[in-house]
Amino acid sequence: MKVSVRFFTSLREITGKREQTLQFSADDRVTIERVLKALSQEHGERFIGYVYVKETGEVKGFLQFLVNGKSASPQKRLQAELRDGDVLAILPPVGGG
Repeated sequence: MKVSVRFFTSLREITGKREQTLQFSADDRVTIERVLKALSQEHGERFIGYVYVKETGEVKGFLQFLVNGKSASPQKRLQAELRDGDVLAILPPVGGG
């Protein structure tokens, strides 16, 4: 099972990539949380520091996740299940004015 991840702004700088494809076993249950953990192992402390709250280990609330261009539901957020071929975009906070 393959899932592509798209990075923007700071995460693009941290990973050195615009997009990365991750491979999982076909029988794995792959969630956004699982993808973030895999990326943390690969990209290390800078990635972890950007994505997770140091004191609690929770994913920072300002990050948004799109699966195939649609926002992951707030109720499922990190538990949203991904399928083979899905594209997960990790979006930073967006300001306006």
